[in-house]
Amino acid sequence: MTTQPETILAADEPDPVMIGRPQGASPFFLACDHAARRIPRSLGTLGLPDSERERHIAWDIGIWGVSERVAAALDTVLIGQAYSRLVIDCNRPTSSPTSIPEISESTVIPGNAGLTEAHRQARIREIFAPYHRRFAAELDARAGRPTVLVAMHSFTPVYKGVARPWHAGVLFNQDLGLSRIMLDLLRAEGDLVVGENQPYSVSGTSDYSAPVHAEARGLPYLELEIRQDLIADAAGQQLWAERLIRLLPEAWRRFAAARKAAAQ
Repeated sequence: MTTQPETILAADEPDPVMIGRPQGASPFFLACDHAARRIPRSLGTLGLPDSERERHIAWDIGIWGVSERVAAALDTVLIGQAYSRLVIDCNRPTSSPTSIPEISESTVIPGNAGLTEAHRQARIREIFAPYHRRFAAELDARAGRPTVLVAMHSFTPVYKGVARPWHAGVLFNQDLGLSRIMLDLLRAEGDLVVGENQPYSVSGTSDYSAPVHAEARGLPYLELEIRQDLIADAAGQQLWAERLIRLLPEAWRRFAAARKAAAQ
């Protein structure tokens, strides 16, 4: 059984929540559940070398840089998780076996093996819960204002040895309207292979943020995935940000118009 502290964050370590532009006037609300790869000092390296902690298993490479640029241009609220998904995955229900993974892709995570319930609860209490409390509070503060959640993610180009052909993906569960519009807009760009519920899909058992913060509130949402080799550096992040800065407002305009027409 792994020996782990029952309090994991020291007083001088960063808050789990990274927040930008909380007064953002845009209807968009950007969320990056896997924005960073920090590991609390008390957990050491989780038994992993640097090479593993820098890979996609630890975070969504490049997506925070894209999201910061979009948020600045569109005056959009932006929230992100400061700690690695290997510590606890903030886009998984805490009951999920992948909430605190013992294996990610093909990598064994020694520091996650044999955790006691107290150890699990410490990660939930100190990282998962504060992040989602702030997430919910920021949405509550927007009550009565048009709001669309944009869940921002990135995916590895090769997973378990299999190359993925998509440049981006649009993921959804219940909300087909806005997702379909964004899917069509991305495909109309002409230079992209865009997956529909690829390389992943959304459900209440595999995901947390979109089902809890959007679907349960009746908010429209988008879940976007961008391939990591396209946004691994600043130039790629800027190109994708510029694309989304163009397309997100147009998607919202079309969605709002369709909703208004349906109500008449």
